[in-house]
Amino acid sequence: MNKMNTINKFIINFLGFTVSIIALFPLIWMALAGFKQKREVLATPFKFLPNEWLISNYTSIIQNPMFIRTMAITFGGAIIFTAISLLINSMSAYVFARLDFRFKGLLWIYVITTMFVPGMAILITSFLVVTNLNMLDTMYVLILPGLAGAGAIFFMRQFYLNIPMALEEAALIDGASRVGIYRHVFFPMSYPVFVIMGIAAFLGYWNSYIWPTMTITNIDLFQISQYLATFRSERTTEMGLLMAGSTLAALPTIILFLIFQKYIIQGIKISGLK
Repeated sequence: MNKMNTINKFIINFLGFTVSIIALFPLIWMALAGFKQKREVLATPFKFLPNEWLISNYTSIIQNPMFIRTMAITFGGAIIFTAISLLINSMSAYVFARLDFRFKGLLWIYVITTMFVPGMAILITSFLVVTNLNMLDTMYVLILPGLAGAGAIFFMRQFYLNIPMALEEAALIDGASRVGIYRHVFFPMSYPVFVIMGIAAFLGYWNSYIWPTMTITNIDLFQISQYLATFRSERTTEMGLLMAGSTLAALPTIILFLIFQKYIIQGIKISGLK
């Protein structure tokens, strides 16, 4: 029996290691490609390691004030977007989880239905709306349209449904209002689900490319994905710089996962709640 357990453990560890290598391979290749010359990145036959290690791509991109500015603007926008998104979605989730009001069922169906509408299907209409509101070339157009999300509301609602009613009843007996219950009871207990939904919101903003490209033409407001795309054109393709910049742009998201990995695992458990 011990021998079988050892074999099973070895197989599981081997499979886990293999899957990890496969998953990390594109990221590792991208980081190494930043040390290559631009013609060597996509050269055939394929070479994993550079023939000559060059740090000029990384030093050039780090010393580029436009790149640093774009990273800072994107990071700041992502933080603001994440914070407001969590507040709005958590309050909506609390309302649907705990309050009773007229047409609650119909409103919930309406909210859930939006989960099945592809973002690309409403892209043009969304663009027309923000154009009529004179929001183009502002940070508002990047932050406001995507704040509320049915997926986040649904996920948080499932979490709130599992908070014991006794806590809420005790707060009501003590004279707390609904706003006070949300603020002092539900909000402090939402840390695990906030981490999961916060990371999702941050990544959604950070990796956005199509929407910023449609709505932002002012180079001072360029987002990181939008700016990295400028390294590619019909005349020249700075693949070395693009790979170096993409690697540096991926660092904030990697750091987030490393910091909050424990809560990501908890989020997998939360997703299985009723």
